[in-house]
Amino acid sequence: MLRQVLQTVEAAEGPITLSELSRRLNIAPGALAGMLEHWAQRGRLTVDGGSACACADGGGCGSCSGAAVCPFMARLPRSFVAVQTIERRDAMD
Repeated sequence: MLRQVLQTVEAAEGPITLSELSRRLNIAPGALAGMLEHWAQRGRLTVDGGSACACADGGGCGSCSGAAVCPFMARLPRSFVAVQTIERRDAMD
C-alpha cells in the first residue's frame, strides 16, 4: 500500500491534497497521513504547509507587519509533491 501511495503522488500532475489522494485511493485520511509522513521522512515527498497571504506576493496591503498577524492570511490544505530523482540524488551528496 505504501508503494501505491507514492506512485499515485508521483503520477499526479503537480501538488495533490490529502483529501484528493484519499478519494483516489479509497484510504481513510488518518491512515493516509501516516503513509505520506513515511515518504516525506525518507525524502521522497515534499509537503507544502498550506498558507497564503494576500499581500505576500509583493502587492503589500500595508496593514500587517508579517504573516503571523496578517488579517488576510488564509489556511490552505496541505499538499504533497514527489521529489524528483535528481533532487534526491543531490540531497544525498
